[in-house]
Amino acid sequence: MWLLIGLAVLGFAAFRVFERPIAEAAFRRMVAENVGRDRSAELPDGLHVFVCGAGSPMPDAQRAGPCLGVLAGRHAFLFDAGSGGIRNLARMGFPIGRVEHLYLTHLHSDHLDGLGETMLQVWIGGSRTTPLPIAGPRGTAEVVAGFNAAYRIDSRFRTAHHGVSVADPGGFGGAAEEIDLPPAPGARKVVLEQDGLTITAIRVDHAPVEPAFGYRIDYAGRSVAFSGDTAYDEGFVAAANRVEVLFHEALQPVMVEAMREAMAARGRPNLAKVLADIPDYHTTPEEAARTATEIGARLLVLYHIVPPLPSRLLHPVFLGDAEDLFAGPIEIAVDGRLVSLPANRDEIQTREMLRW
Repeated sequence: MWLLIGLAVLGFAAFRVFERPIAEAAFRRMVAENVGRDRSAELPDGLHVFVCGAGSPMPDAQRAGPCLGVLAGRHAFLFDAGSGGIRNLARMGFPIGRVEHLYLTHLHSDHLDGLGETMLQVWIGGSRTTPLPIAGPRGTAEVVAGFNAAYRIDSRFRTAHHGVSVADPGGFGGAAEEIDLPPAPGARKVVLEQDGLTITAIRVDHAPVEPAFGYRIDYAGRSVAFSGDTAYDEGFVAAANRVEVLFHEALQPVMVEAMREAMAARGRPNLAKVLADIPDYHTTPEEAARTATEIGARLLVLYHIVPPLPSRLLHPVFLGDAEDLFAGPIEIAVDGRLVSLPANRDEIQTREMLRW
């Protein structure tokens, strides 16, 4: 017994002596494996979606604000810029410095509150010499101008510190592009077409937030669609017809109602009113599953998850009857998920990409 105790004490003492060099070696190994690494170079040609933010305005330990990164061949794009999303992209090894365009689905704050940080990271990471193009619905120009103004002082500090070769003032900020779609349900417009890639904006129903868009992306025989925030929308179903992977928002009304009742019981009528209001312009998991079936999708990925799901034990409650309405697999997204569609092939691959 005393021998075992003595050995344990010696072992602990040895660990304390070598704790710092062991930790430093582990840190250096993590740096070598992760920092500055472009993991996209390891991916095959194809269409790849990085889930950098699967959450909503509600605090969620597993999900940042809405954000999706897309690689189509060597072209890189962002869709929405929710808080914390750009940091997740860095951890996932997404080539932030190569981002060519950022597309906003709509102008709710949770979809753009990370825009200032995103503009800075793309600017410095790519040593840009022109502002980042930021496209979205009517009002995007006002939003981008506000972020440019808010971050201009910071940008001057960075140029003074790092030099023009790294922080060229000409590359700071965003350049707004407003996408004009008619008010008809499901109205659509090709907003980018190059190198076999087509990005289409689709009008969706998020009233009173107007206009609001979803997006469809087609590249190398593969296709995905993002719903943005929307109620069930037949026009979106038509515009996203036959996409292989559908990324659709989802709100579970039974769970939200339980939260509303708790807010009311605790004397928080303002937040209870918000929770009573939000279900009418979002989609239930069952409606998202119905949408995926009508589109003919092969995989449904639910994001913009409301309410937060701190445990997988809650997934069946959140899904409700969704699995009875869609024959394919349904994923409840968490940050760090990568969905890959290799060019001109049939398989759909999913894996975890968060590092560091």
